[in-house]
Parts: sequence; C-alpha cells; structure tokens
Amino acid sequence: MSLTAVQLDAKVIAVVSELGAAVEQFAPVVFASSMGAEDMVLMDIIYKNSIDIEIFTIDTGRLPPETYAVMAKAATHYGRRSAIYLPQAQSVETFVSAYGINGFFDSIAARKACCHARKVEPLRRALAGKRAWVTGLRSSQSSTREAVVTSTFDDNNGLQKINPLALWSDAEVWEYIRANDVPYNALHDQGFPSIGCAPCTRAIQPGEDIRAGRWWWENPETKECGLHMVDGRLQRINVGTV
Repeated sequence: MSLTAVQLDAKVIAVVSELGAAVEQFAPVVFASSMGAEDMVLMDIIYKNSIDIEIFTIDTGRLPPETYAVMAKAATHYGRRSAIYLPQAQSVETFVSAYGINGFFDSIAARKACCHARKVEPLRRALAGKRAWVTGLRSSQSSTREAVVTSTFDDNNGLQKINPLALWSDAEVWEYIRANDVPYNALHDQGFPSIGCAPCTRAIQPGEDIRAGRWWWENPETKECGLHMVDGRLQRINVGTV
C-alpha cells in the first residue's frame, strides 16, 4: 500500500469518526447531497459504515440529465434512495412571473431569487427538526470557501454544520472515488468539476478555479447560491471540531 493510500485511509477514518461524533452529539443529523464528487464520497462513507445520517438531495427542477442519471445509479449501487426535496410550485411561479424563465441571467438579484426559490426554501424544509447537517464543502473549492472548517454552528439555519471533507484536496476526493468504485456524475469527465443547475453551469478551462463554471457571468465573490450564506455573505466560520 502506498503512502498516499495510507494517508487517504487515515483521512477516511477521521471522517467516519467526525460523522459518528456528530450523530452522538446532534442527532438527528442529515446530509445534503448535490450528487457532486465530494458528496458521492460522503454518501459512500455513510452507507458503508452504517452511520445513522439521513441523506437528501434538492431537485431544483433544472438539473442536468447527468445528475438525474447518477441519482438513479447511486440508488441501484447502494440499494437505497435518498430523500428528494423539490421547490414549491408557487415560489417558482412567482419567480418566473417576476423575472422570466431565464431571468437569473439578467442580474445578481434575479439569480439569487431563483436560487432562493429552488434551493434555499427546500433546504429549510429538509433541515426542519434536525440538529445538524452535513455538507461536502471543501476549503480549496473557491475563494468564497477558504474559511470552511470541519464544524461550526450555522446561525442562518439554527443548527450545527459539519463539513468533514473541509481539508480534503481535489486529488484525494478522486482517489477515493476510483479506489472504491463510487458512482459519479458523468459531467465530471467533461470538464465540469462543480455542477449545479444546467443553465448555470459550464465546463471550465485549464487553469481556472474549479468553481469558475458556476454562474460564470458573475464575479467570483458573488458565486454562492445562498445555502451557505448569512446576510448576503458566506458564513464566517469559527475553527472547531465535532
């Protein structure tokens, strides 16, 4: 076994420990999976280690076909389905009436209104009654996420937020996926390191930030959908552990 594999195994053990501790301290705990690479790693770890964490996905209604494909593939691979939360029809209708079907291209305010209707509101329903939620956020994903650490209190949603892959590198994520035959989104093989809604995601060019393909028409400091924001800014995170 190579040194890299040994180091990865140690990181996996740490994640299992962090998730187990989260369940002991904060149950009920849920995991918000976007079905991206990081989230598939966490799904695999949770299922393989029988950790008592419910997994859910937000279906915005505008996801790429490849994302729905990996949802189905994961359900077959693990023999279980994640819970699915959809946006409320009235919220989407209100957005479309005010801004148009693709109004999110017209302004940051319109784009955030779309994200709120399709992502933030369903997330709040998914987190209702829970004491902690798990995410696949990593500090190296973008300039807006450099402050991400393992665990913090989420003031916006009123519960603990656990980011067990906070210090994982992109290479470590992919080494885990390949070593464990984890299902993943086919768009990752087409230059999409970060995948959101189909109209708002493009492939990146060599040398670009891995989230450069998300809302590419905006400046880097605005590229968050609101799931991890407080008062319009990325949540400030105090270093801590579960």
